[in-house]
Amino acid sequence: MMQDLSIRLCATVGIAITLAVLMSPPVMAGAESVPTQSLSFHLAPLVTAGLERPLFLTHAGDASRRLFVVEQPGAIRIIEQGVLRKAPFLDLRDRVLTDDPERGLLGLAFHPDYRRNGRFFVNYTRQPDGATVVAEYRRGGAPDVASRKERVLLVVSQPESNHNGGMVAFGPDGYLYVGLGDGGGPGDPGNRGQNLNELLGKILRIDVDHGDPYAIPADNPFVTEGGRPEIYAVGLRNPWRFSFDFHRAELWVADVGQYKWEEIDLVTRGGNYGWRLMEGFHCFNPATACPTEGLALPVMEYRHDGDRRAGGRCSIIGGYVYRGLAMPALRGAYLFGDYCSGEVFVFRQSDEGGQDASPTVLLKTGFRISSFGQDEEGEVYVLDHGGGIYRLIPR
Repeated sequence: MMQDLSIRLCATVGIAITLAVLMSPPVMAGAESVPTQSLSFHLAPLVTAGLERPLFLTHAGDASRRLFVVEQPGAIRIIEQGVLRKAPFLDLRDRVLTDDPERGLLGLAFHPDYRRNGRFFVNYTRQPDGATVVAEYRRGGAPDVASRKERVLLVVSQPESNHNGGMVAFGPDGYLYVGLGDGGGPGDPGNRGQNLNELLGKILRIDVDHGDPYAIPADNPFVTEGGRPEIYAVGLRNPWRFSFDFHRAELWVADVGQYKWEEIDLVTRGGNYGWRLMEGFHCFNPATACPTEGLALPVMEYRHDGDRRAGGRCSIIGGYVYRGLAMPALRGAYLFGDYCSGEVFVFRQSDEGGQDASPTVLLKTGFRISSFGQDEEGEVYVLDHGGGIYRLIPR
């Protein structure tokens, strides 16, 4: 997940943060910033107490306007009309392993037809062996309580405790996408990211509406060409958070880097995103003259700067292409952050692509940003790993 979640978390200040930001023009070729003007944004507090290590926020797409928050120790909580419900929607703390800062309940995705079928999917680290589990659950008899009956779809052994990935999300094609890290250890010692017979270091795509426990989409890239048929894209180090821009049917993946570079990839079917051959636009293993033929380069990278324990950049946290209505100046821009620096960035890709582009800092929060979230209206939330959830709004 993040470079070092064992860093002591900063206490959340339960007040709104208002920052006026001068949006500068592009700093490098290929990057298109938001219009040059003085903009002001506000992180309005939604919940600042009662949550334990929140890692993700989403909605069920059921017109209820409820928000669902994933807590790392293993519970899913409901926020309704701005109020955090005390009782969990689902409590898996007895099944989830949290002995390492990068383990726990890591992902949640509601079925596109959840309103009718009540199905949703989670990604968690299993007790006691640390394997990744992708499983299906269902809504219970009451709308605010889920059944604990589990249907396991996928179990993937993890050789190390870090780089679990953890994101699950449905794409515009109705298939479930799963992000898996490279299995941990510095530099992907098993070269799993490039091994087509390994699920680690990949984005997977499966059909949860057919098969037992799932079916393989017929156009997955390695169905007939060798390799694991679940694989959709290869060469990822730790795709902690990814999201779909449904407006353009694009998959945006923020891949956490090793020692120097964080990157954003626009992922397409069968793409190879370089790890461990490359870190960002740069050779990693080998350190020079790495073979780049056939690799898909990032649309953007940024470098670690300074001591991460003192707030330097260290670990990219993927967000969303903004399609809401509250902030028209940001519409079509990709919002993301950094866990250590607490910065929220904005990035627009030009028609020519974004190679060598740098992001624009939108806000400096002081938080340990663990994730972004989105509600049914497309508005964006920032999650502080210390326990707070904030909505990004114009001042």
